[in-house]
Amino acid sequence: MAQIIETIDVDVPVTVAYNQWTQFETFPQFLDEVEAVTQTDDTHTHWVVDIAGATREFDPEITEQHPDERVAWNSSGGEADHAGVVTFHTLSDTTTRVTVQLDWEPQGAVEKIGDLIGVGSRAVKKDLQNFKEFLEVAGSESGAWRGDVPR
Repeated sequence: MAQIIETIDVDVPVTVAYNQWTQFETFPQFLDEVEAVTQTDDTHTHWVVDIAGATREFDPEITEQHPDERVAWNSSGGEADHAGVVTFHTLSDTTTRVTVQLDWEPQGAVEKIGDLIGVGSRAVKKDLQNFKEFLEVAGSESGAWRGDVPR
């Protein structure tokens, strides 16, 4: 199993960063590979992604979520088996550290080679930079879901 861990500091309060992250349907606006996300209920989403010309669909389940702290998920049985967590850390009243950890199973030779040369890590780093720019330009979140999902 491959693992990616990337971090970025965003110049917004932790609540703003967390609230925006809970707006999954806005992810296509800043995640390059994401074509669409549909939230089906509080803990389930449906994703359509395009990775190097290959379209994949999967249905992750949020397995843990605590406001201003973390969102964890697991996706299995679809076209993209993976699990991950994003955590939010207050650095100051106006700055938040966002860390993404993604565990995934590369499928096929192309994904295995891509993992070996760090393609996934670079993509996550770029997506976090896009999230930072998206949020800092807007200055505020586009919505929020403050529910708690116990582990």
